[in-house]
Amino acid sequence: MQQELISKKDLLTLTGISYGQLYRWKRKDLIPEEWFIRKSTFTGQETFFPKIDILERIDKIQRMKENVSLDDLANMFSPVSDAYKFTKEDLLNKKLISQTVIEFYLRQVKVYQEVFDFDHMVAMYVLGKLLQSGDMLLPEGQMVIQLIQDRYFPAENKNMLLVLIRKMGVSSCLIAEKTSSLYFDGETKVVAQIDFLQMVEELKTKI
Repeated sequence: MQQELISKKDLLTLTGISYGQLYRWKRKDLIPEEWFIRKSTFTGQETFFPKIDILERIDKIQRMKENVSLDDLANMFSPVSDAYKFTKEDLLNKKLISQTVIEFYLRQVKVYQEVFDFDHMVAMYVLGKLLQSGDMLLPEGQMVIQLIQDRYFPAENKNMLLVLIRKMGVSSCLIAEKTSSLYFDGETKVVAQIDFLQMVEELKTKI
């Protein structure tokens, strides 16, 4: 599951953007510094990018920049702050998360909360996505919530994937950085795969 890389030259050719645009977006924090990967090649040092991530990001920038300022786009792509805190009523009124998902989540965390920070909102948003898709059963939801609390909440690097798998009727899940390589045997089925940064961006656009 390690992501394929694309060279800077191929990226500029494929997307039609200029060298100047690319580095302007970098300076504006629209493209993370860690996506600029320097590697040695037979021609010397070259810059590569995680192919799927950079193509998705450039596509979003190009589609949205006519209606949204670059500063607002940078805020959407940036790490969240304490400003993102919502009550249950806020979440319901904005139709971000359903009451069923909120109540199920609160039963699992066993803590009554009147205000949710962004990490908890992301956890509930992910839970809702998985339940609505039909990919995940309620008992698996309990396992997913616990794993998110244990591994996603304390992580500084939120560029991570949640992977739900089943083998011979037994479910398991894991969270890994997107740059990690994951291999499963032929009897293991990948039921669902969630990109946390994508969920963060979706949630921010709806807020």
